[in-house]
Amino acid sequence: MAAGEEDQAAPFLRELAGHAKEVMEGRAEPAVPRDAATVMLVRPAGGAGQPAAPVRITRRGRLALLGLVLAIAATVALMGMRGAGAAEPLPTITVAPGQTLSEVALAELPQMSISEGILAIQIANQMSTAQVSAGQQLVIPRS
Repeated sequence: MAAGEEDQAAPFLRELAGHAKEVMEGRAEPAVPRDAATVMLVRPAGGAGQPAAPVRITRRGRLALLGLVLAIAATVALMGMRGAGAAEPLPTITVAPGQTLSEVALAELPQMSISEGILAIQIANQMSTAQVSAGQQLVIPRS
């Protein structure tokens, strides 16, 4: 600390030390509660010692809750029905004799590059290689 700062801080520190001494001797209360996590709840005037009244829901409140529950149930049901429809089956082709997977990809997925088409067909058919044989059924994925 600089000399000017010490002069400004000294009265405060002396006062703080004096207050701490009074607290230790029991002549003063601490400025800050000892347990800062303690929270004191104060009851409103006239309610001391009486238990809180039970919460009552009016007829309008019951109807509102019923409407909310029905709205949530309807939303969940409609969302479930959206996915419950029968999905269209993916188109399949039969590999001709001498036909390669790259030829199939070029013919069936012209919007993709050959390598992308081959990969898409391999993934759709769970193939680990690009080998195909005559008469093999291949699922053609939608692009």
